[in-house]
Amino acid sequence: MTDKCRRAKVYFLNRDKQWEDLGSGNVSSTYVEQLQGVCLLVQSDSSDALILESKINANTPYQRQQETLIVWSEAESHGMALSFQDTKGCQEIWEDICRVQGKDPSVSITQDLIDDSDYEFDNLLESSDVFDLPKCELSKLEEISDFITSVLALPIHKERLALILENGNYIKNLLQLFHTCENLGDTAGLRYLHEIIKSILFLNRPSLFEIMFSDECIMDVVGCLEYDPALAQPKRHREFLTQNAKFKEVVPITGCELRQKIHQTYRVQYIHDILMPIPSVFEENLLSSLTTFIFLNKMEIVRMLQEDDNFLSEVFVQLRSETIDDDRQRELLLFFKEFCAFSQTLQPPNRDALLKTLTHLGILPVLKIVMGKNDLQIRSTASDIFAYLVEYSPSMIRDFIMEEAQQSIDGKLFINLVIEQMTSDTDPELAGAVHLMGLFRALLDPENMMSTPSKCEKSKFLNFFYKHCIHNFIAPLFATTSENICEGDNVVGFDKNNTNCPGALRFMRSMIGLQDELYNCYIINGNLFEPVVNALLENGSRYNMLNSAIIELFEYIRVENIKSLIIHIVEKFYKVLESIEYVQTFKGLKTKYDQEKDQQNQIRKNLHAILCSKIICSDISVSEKKEEMCIKQDSGEEEPVMPPLEDDFPDFYDKFIKPENPKENEGKEDLPKRTSSGSCKVPSSHSAGGADEMSSLNSSSTVALKDPDDEEKDEEDETPPKKKPHLSS
Repeated sequence: MTDKCRRAKVYFLNRDKQWEDLGSGNVSSTYVEQLQGVCLLVQSDSSDALILESKINANTPYQRQQETLIVWSEAESHGMALSFQDTKGCQEIWEDICRVQGKDPSVSITQDLIDDSDYEFDNLLESSDVFDLPKCELSKLEEISDFITSVLALPIHKERLALILENGNYIKNLLQLFHTCENLGDTAGLRYLHEIIKSILFLNRPSLFEIMFSDECIMDVVGCLEYDPALAQPKRHREFLTQNAKFKEVVPITGCELRQKIHQTYRVQYIHDILMPIPSVFEENLLSSLTTFIFLNKMEIVRMLQEDDNFLSEVFVQLRSETIDDDRQRELLLFFKEFCAFSQTLQPPNRDALLKTLTHLGILPVLKIVMGKNDLQIRSTASDIFAYLVEYSPSMIRDFIMEEAQQSIDGKLFINLVIEQMTSDTDPELAGAVHLMGLFRALLDPENMMSTPSKCEKSKFLNFFYKHCIHNFIAPLFATTSENICEGDNVVGFDKNNTNCPGALRFMRSMIGLQDELYNCYIINGNLFEPVVNALLENGSRYNMLNSAIIELFEYIRVENIKSLIIHIVEKFYKVLESIEYVQTFKGLKTKYDQEKDQQNQIRKNLHAILCSKIICSDISVSEKKEEMCIKQDSGEEEPVMPPLEDDFPDFYDKFIKPENPKENEGKEDLPKRTSSGSCKVPSSHSAGGADEMSSLNSSSTVALKDPDDEEKDEEDETPPKKKPHLSS
């Protein structure tokens, strides 16, 4: 069995019903030959010593509790417990135990309990006095700190402690002691309180957060966390939150509950980001409920603002006002940016509904106005808001962009303003430009474009973008490389002195690497390989980066067998490339070309044979039908005259059967003659009116048959009979 090491603490229930900590280490389940069975092994973190070696017996009841705790009894009143750092490790060891005992891992107890009084592990754990909380007194702060810190080791202990704290006034009494310690200048007591409050936060219980983050308690909690023992002097976080961090209402908030929720969320976020230490690997889940608490608060704030009929409307009225100054506009935009950041916590349906509301209120026309401002911070904030909107729904943004293009009179499109801001970024690190480039990548990504019978974004939006926006998008590129652009075909020249030559070659290599025949057609029609070949020839025998890149380009085409490009290269450039023999790439291209041509010729021959066989079969069928008609006419039955073969198969006749010069054979054809008995006589040999290669396949010919009455009528009218071509099949 594969060892599965997980970190856990080992506990032993002694005779006094007290749980003793035996140490922590890596847990594994493995077969031990001496014990003749699979055993639970715990190897110490600090040394190679074994803390625990316990055989998994088939009849021993094991119990899993609280997702991270496995408890069992080795003998009477001899309880053992493994407390894991994470649920995954506990689950894997539990599965190993169940596998050995032949049990389903979904159970919480592996064996039926014989005597409840002997195997009630919960009672054994809870019967100890580890949960006798010290009294909340100034002299017992050190004892309280040690007790709560030790309780964090076992999940079941954490649950019991949390129940005690949330059902009483213990936390409020601790915060009263905080004021006493501050008044007395008791630094040691304040540091104990820091550890106590931090440990209570690590209990990760939403019910405790409701107490600690209430208006009554939250600033005292911040005060306790200021006295970190690791710092020589306490930080003045309360002073910052009450004096420096001023809450500004850009639009008056009438709801007291909303204002309270905003204040609370800001302060709890501050505690999470600033005051709480970065959790270690084994503590990464200790603040998950705190993160959830902040998340739910943000959702509630967005919901309240969205339900306020006047708040968002007033914000947009002021943003659209022509008399608004830059400072006021900046404040409103910063608020709205924070509002959008909070909105990221919404579920997709609620987020879509919010975006529809914002679109109805005119968020995108407002952003178009502020994007044209000279103030850098205003433009940057507007870009951040636009980023949130694109992330919410690229499809809805694309719809607005195309609708605006239809309604715009001056031709100034919002998307072109965003492009202009991206290309004119003054930041040396181009942070803003890179950010906006990511937005364009999302907007132009075909994978997130809708394609339904009523809506096809791929064709519509991409056509719009390449028609109205691409010239602005690539203008800086053309401005940089304008001196190296060939006027004839708009291709960057592959001059050896051109510093942009490697870049142009990389671009062409990337385009060919897509293996898209549409791009290949552009390359062929534009004769884009000519500058590549010229650069290779001008480079001569020098072995450098340019030479390697060009050879790799042609080698890629050969290996991937891109047929259209191979045919184009060989037919147009092989004469000048044939002399290059230090690599086999070009001869390899010629070999591929010849193979393709041979294959095409073979296909043509096969098709020709198939067509000929079809014509022959059709010819035989027609001949048989004409013979049947002759018999019917001799017997007095009337039968409609068969049309000529060339009328049935005009294309095949013209292409494969029809003589090149029918006049040369006129008069030489053997016409069918009727015998005295009335039967139809068909000559066995024919003139050159048929194809030579087909004459040997069948000795019969087909002609149109005439009724005797028609012959008499023709003789009276002295009209010569119409000659029919003879088909040798």
